[in-house]
Amino acid sequence: MYQWILVAAMSNPWAHQVTPSTGSAEAIGGYAAGCLQGAVALPEHGTGYQILRPRQKRIYGHPIMQQYVLDLARQSKKAGLPDILVGDMAMAKGGPFSSGHRSHQSGLDTDFWFRFAAKPLSARTRNTIKPLDMVDFRRNKVNKNFGQQQVTLLKLAAQDPRVERIFVNPPIKQAMCDQFGATDPTWLGKLRPWFGHSAHFHVRLHCPVGSKDCEPQKPYPEGSGCGAELQSWLTKPAMVSSKPLPNRMPDLPDRCEILLSNKKQ
Repeated sequence: MYQWILVAAMSNPWAHQVTPSTGSAEAIGGYAAGCLQGAVALPEHGTGYQILRPRQKRIYGHPIMQQYVLDLARQSKKAGLPDILVGDMAMAKGGPFSSGHRSHQSGLDTDFWFRFAAKPLSARTRNTIKPLDMVDFRRNKVNKNFGQQQVTLLKLAAQDPRVERIFVNPPIKQAMCDQFGATDPTWLGKLRPWFGHSAHFHVRLHCPVGSKDCEPQKPYPEGSGCGAELQSWLTKPAMVSSKPLPNRMPDLPDRCEILLSNKKQ
């Protein structure tokens, strides 16, 4: 399987883009079929956060995403949390990954691990550290790893008005509903149950101002999402994360092909 992933990486021109494009920042196309003009790189270290897998160079985003990460890290530190661990963002010009994520293409998606760092981690550790699962899949409930620190981080992440939605494993959504469902806060509905996402949560931002070709996602149902919709997920087979598979190349907007060829737009 990993040979196929290597072949996919070699045949994916987006994976070989090492510097962002020039021009004003724009998220182009959809979250799972798009690209990114004028990306900015998140520094490997900063107040309240550390970047994981830096050698993969998935550290780019639209400036609004970079600012969101910095803001969340500062808020988390102010709340007394250890450093948060930032996972995959986007590549230098966005576009499809060779394996793993199908989204993260337009600079508006970022993964945050539920695991924290109590001290500065070496580059080697940040490239090799293992995720910490939050779900007991036999019981379809959160396990002892999911505590108040994880709850606080997830709440802070969802309360930001720039956030369109956040993907979490269904039992994690249930745990948040158990704690906050009675008050029905508006941010609770942003937590969307989805496959995987048991060791990290996936933040997706709204299309930013100035990105005229950014394609928003279809709105999710109104309300907290703590009722029948969530129960339908919890009755499905366990939402276990699968091993990464090679991705098929999506049909990208014409502007992305121009961006890839370095032609002026």
